Amino acid sequence: MAEIIRKHTGARMSQVVIHGDTIYLAGQVGTEGASVTQQTRDCLAAVDKLLAEAGSDKSHMLQATIWLADMADFAEMNAVWDAWVPEGAAPTRACGEAKLAAPGYTVEVIIVAAKA
Repeated sequence: MAEIIRKHTGARMSQVVIHGDTIYLAGQVGTEGASVTQQTRDCLAAVDKLLAEAGSDKSHMLQATIWLADMADFAEMNAVWDAWVPEGAAPTRACGEAKLAAPGYTVEVIIVAAKA
């Protein structure tokens, strides 16, 4: 059975869990109160950092789940997402509206990726 590796683990959650060749990231949020564009950039920068630490990168993403506090922000978030995703390496993706952990959060990104 493959080992389970947890990184940046606290009492409630880990930011990264690696099982075999699969990497699971916790939901990443941006700077509370910042614009949707900036929060999306922050989320994706955190994803880049965590994937690199886990031995992967965005070209190995398998699945993305994106939560928006308001679906009216869909186009603004997508403008950042579309510029960030490597051509030909788009993961499966779902995006929905949800009440996020704090009122100042507008975007949360959850990623599953393969090791590079």
